[in-house]
Amino acid sequence: MLHFLQNLFHRPAIRLGVMDDARGLCRNPRFASFMVQCNRKPLDTHFHDNLLRGRRLLRQALLVALIGGGAWIALESARALAVF
Repeated sequence: MLHFLQNLFHRPAIRLGVMDDARGLCRNPRFASFMVQCNRKPLDTHFHDNLLRGRRLLRQALLVALIGGGAWIALESARALAVF
């Protein structure tokens, strides 16, 4: 179960083989040439940082909800067992 949760919360930075080598996608000369030819605007790193921060907050909220739900189940089970 712990292994499943670790895989669920672990998201690699580069997914599905987009990167050619370990040096990074932006160091690939073909990719840099493609970006120059297409006149693409620079990558908005502020948006990327906000996206990562939002994912981290969502992950933390899910963890708090999971712990809260487990505590609620334990409390209700204790109350039910106290009746008997």
